[in-house]
Amino acid sequence: MSRATYDLTGKVVLITGGNGGIGAATARALLDRGARVTIADIAPNTPDRARELHPSNASGCVADVRDRGSLEQAVEHTVDRFGRLDVVIANAGLLAKAATLRNTPTADIEATLAVNVTGVANTVAAALPQVIENQGQVVLISSVFAFLNGMGTIPYAMSKAAVEQLGRGLRIELADHGVSVLTAYFSLVQTDMIARGVDEDPVVMELLGALPKAMLKRITPAQAAAGIADGLESRAVRVIRPNLWGPVSSLRGILGPTLDTRFSHDRRILDVLARLDARASRSLSATAAAPSRRKKS
Repeated sequence: MSRATYDLTGKVVLITGGNGGIGAATARALLDRGARVTIADIAPNTPDRARELHPSNASGCVADVRDRGSLEQAVEHTVDRFGRLDVVIANAGLLAKAATLRNTPTADIEATLAVNVTGVANTVAAALPQVIENQGQVVLISSVFAFLNGMGTIPYAMSKAAVEQLGRGLRIELADHGVSVLTAYFSLVQTDMIARGVDEDPVVMELLGALPKAMLKRITPAQAAAGIADGLESRAVRVIRPNLWGPVSSLRGILGPTLDTRFSHDRRILDVLARLDARASRSLSATAAAPSRRKKS
């Protein structure tokens, strides 16, 4: 795959979960670089939010990534509005309330996988005919949890590992079509999802406090968006933010088992997990700017 510069000027981008967080920040970053953008989100006010981004170069449509037909309509809307589709960004995702696996409601597991895995696959599949025709790009939002121990949030970590595998497979499957695939790995991003699912949960904050401080460095949605935009312009295979996670990913075969062993003997971590295991976990505590039937803030 050629790594030639990809000029975003005039390119058309579809972003799921585009009403807030990383999605909205990425829409703004791409508009600033000359792209035209459709944001697709389950929120009824999505068209209004798009007009706030830009009166003519941004469009919004209501879509649910769990429904393949809904995504196909979002692609059709984009082509009707802008004449083409070059880039699809499968950003929509959700985070369930922290819990050990045995206390995670089945509904939370199913919802997490439906949005974070099936929803991503639906998004890509719906957009591929246009993206292939225009030799464009696919962007997947994974996480450092694709290779970091997912204790306390196993379904989410599972989903992000699945997204990583999707990106690896697509990179090869689409290579002959002139389409590149960018997988983004972010740590904690200061979004509403993290505020609700992490910052407002004292047990989760205590669990994080037991981890090495380097693992807790956060980035803003704008920093994540800049990483995605830069990655698109260079047709990069992956982008990792903060940068310190790059070596961790590269050395995961060594560091992963080492950290797992350390965590399994860390009394502070085990005690916090015991408290997490003992409490009831009844429902999704946070959603990204993405498809959950629950009302978003």
